[in-house]
Amino acid sequence: MTKLRQRMMEDLQLAGYSPRTVESYIDTVRVLAEYYHRSPDLITEDEIRRFFLYMINERKVSASSVTVYLCGIKFFFEVTLKRTWKIFDMVRPVRSKKLPVVLSQEEVRTILMLVLNPVYRMALTLIYACGLRISEGVRLTRTDVDGKRNLLRVRNGKGGKDRYVHLPDRPLELLRAYYKPLGTDSAFLFPHKDGHIKADTLQVAFRTAVRKSSVGKPATVHTLRHSYATHLLENGENLSTIKELLGHSSIATTDIYTHMTGKVNTRLHVNLNGIMSDLQP
Repeated sequence: MTKLRQRMMEDLQLAGYSPRTVESYIDTVRVLAEYYHRSPDLITEDEIRRFFLYMINERKVSASSVTVYLCGIKFFFEVTLKRTWKIFDMVRPVRSKKLPVVLSQEEVRTILMLVLNPVYRMALTLIYACGLRISEGVRLTRTDVDGKRNLLRVRNGKGGKDRYVHLPDRPLELLRAYYKPLGTDSAFLFPHKDGHIKADTLQVAFRTAVRKSSVGKPATVHTLRHSYATHLLENGENLSTIKELLGHSSIATTDIYTHMTGKVNTRLHVNLNGIMSDLQP
């Protein structure tokens, strides 16, 4: 590891960024350095301008990806190198307003049944049952499950926030049946030889199941989270409750689901138990 990389990593850690964000931001600087084939501290402001034009016009990367590159590279130059350049105020990617893909309850069941690895299938089931981000799901530990109160603790979610989400009866039954034969001393619910299962590996398992199915939608693991929120709204749960379950900072973020569903009128526990009742082990 170079001294610059080490310094940036330490700066990010001191600033309180999550390990995943640290890795992502460092990777943006690596891409910049590889594009110009030299150390990033030797790159000029004009070259950074041309790099972003290349990413937007030639690579045609998404607005969200441009934002990640902007945040990572800007942090490196402004915090680690102490260089304040106007170019970082000029890059303003326009976010698309596309609605996310949503699966029906039957489509969720179909895809999950095609995930053959029991560890991956249980992880994906819990991600759907509790509306988790993939990074939250793979890190779950045994102590995060409160079976007596039907609660699941989500630690260090987006923004470093913890929250509790409701754990429906059927997924809890499946979780207990899944864990008994594992025979592992790992603290993680979804163990791997060097800790817990990896998000990338789980994503591959899910996409493989989608391809095997007849669903025909460009679904990813995050689609399960969108589907969870939409199904709750369709079954009557109020938007503010869904906001808390998803760990959103603003109700405006949750409001997108009102464009994807009809009238709502029932309560949380009944909804979740109904939605999850026929998930298969």
